[in-house]
Amino acid sequence: MPLLLHHSRDLPAPGAYDTWFAITATPADGLDPKKRLPDLGRRLEQAFDAIAEDWWRLGKALGANPSAHWAHAPTAAAYNSDLGLMMAWSHLAADVAGESRALAVCDDPWLFRHLSDLPGCHAGRPAGMFGAMLRLWARGHLARLRVAARVAMAAWRTRHQRQAFGRGDPMIQVYGHPASTADGFDAYFGNLMAVVPSLRRLLHTDTPPARAVSLAKDGRTASLHAWGNVWFALRLVFTRWRPSASEIQGPWGWLVRRAAAHEGGGGAAAMNRWQMHCQDRWLAAARPTVVAWPWENHPWERAFCRTARRLGVATVGYQHAVVGPHQLNAAPATNSDGLDSLPDRILCSGPAYRDQLRRWGIPDDQLSVGGAFRIQRFDGERYDPKGPVYVPLSAIGPIADQMLDAVGKARRPGRRFLIKDHPLYPHPIIESEDIRRTDRTLPEQQGLSAVFFATGTPGLEAMLAGVPTIRLLPEDRIAPDVLPDGLSARSVTVDGFGAALDHPPPPPSVPWDSVYADVDMDVWRTVFESTE
Repeated sequence: MPLLLHHSRDLPAPGAYDTWFAITATPADGLDPKKRLPDLGRRLEQAFDAIAEDWWRLGKALGANPSAHWAHAPTAAAYNSDLGLMMAWSHLAADVAGESRALAVCDDPWLFRHLSDLPGCHAGRPAGMFGAMLRLWARGHLARLRVAARVAMAAWRTRHQRQAFGRGDPMIQVYGHPASTADGFDAYFGNLMAVVPSLRRLLHTDTPPARAVSLAKDGRTASLHAWGNVWFALRLVFTRWRPSASEIQGPWGWLVRRAAAHEGGGGAAAMNRWQMHCQDRWLAAARPTVVAWPWENHPWERAFCRTARRLGVATVGYQHAVVGPHQLNAAPATNSDGLDSLPDRILCSGPAYRDQLRRWGIPDDQLSVGGAFRIQRFDGERYDPKGPVYVPLSAIGPIADQMLDAVGKARRPGRRFLIKDHPLYPHPIIESEDIRRTDRTLPEQQGLSAVFFATGTPGLEAMLAGVPTIRLLPEDRIAPDVLPDGLSARSVTVDGFGAALDHPPPPPSVPWDSVYADVDMDVWRTVFESTE
């Protein structure tokens, strides 16, 4: 069967197709909702699962390009790049083409051209390219100018902090989390600085200088910005990922072009390069004995491992939160130099994620369990079949919108909802008699009849709390699944949420120790004190 491919301003007659689907961010106004491809969210996630190894192979090949070391797409990071999503749309479209007369509505000019090359695709007039490229080009230059100015100012403002550390100090490198304090408590490593008095804290360059100055009052904390060269910041204006001619050819060529254009339309590559510049200068000057950090295998972390290994600095990555089947960047499969850009040791928050990383190819002798600093043990007595439904909104705005849409469609007499927005990404919530806002996290709740989540840790917390857990499948993007292997929540689309609440899944029984472990301070002392 043919797949008809059109953009939203060039639609065929309704009789030309049996079903239709709209690809991410493409409006579908005027199309018959009765003909919409059913179960699209589930099919899109299945397509994403199917292309995982393709993204790994493509990412590793792309990562050999030096400019790709600043980019997120080659690392297969689903939260930072939508290259995998575009590959999933391609997989889904190819499947649909063999089923019935289907219409794919796509306004993305790069994806449109990629899909038009699929067997059995009958493409209309392609979506315009020039305007999209011009907007990204202009936005990218402005973004990099802002990055250059901001980091140059940060380097100047924090330059005195270079004197905070001596050579050979053991270190943690962390993000400037709002919960961290100037007395040494850290959101990622708890009271570890009190347990290991020689330990020092270094702040990632995404920490604003005002926050860095505040946290540095303890005399044991400094900003990486302090080691940055102000004049080097000027070079960031020209920093972007530039795929080679061969990399923009082949079966994924149009999607590689798209990924490079979209990353070039922002300042992420410039920030990654600045982080790498600062950490290289700091490592050379400070020569710490060992550095631990919240590890996710992002570009700057891979570069950090390479430099540290060359300088003889021990590295410890802390798998600090979650991984799950969709955070593909945590696998070593895309590391262009294999294990050489992984930490010497990776301490995991619990056995479930250690086992997953082992299955993904990290050697067993590099993995151990250090325990969960960020997620505290709590009991599993949170379930009440007559209680409200707890809805922790995603940090991703469009997904949060869909969650609220699902709540609106699931309203019934006697059914109550507690809505919590993300602390870093506030979201408008219209309260009513049956919809209330809450600022309490799931472990602080009692008496819940169900939890409805999309991204982040709340779904796992719900399962540990013994509360029926329902997960949203967006129909225009992927909500990365972070549940460890062996755990799964009931997955629904926006329209299926109400039915899931009518017949909820049974309360789960998940032992805490099967997923997480309590913090083992003896392990952490060994990490830092054995190198002194």
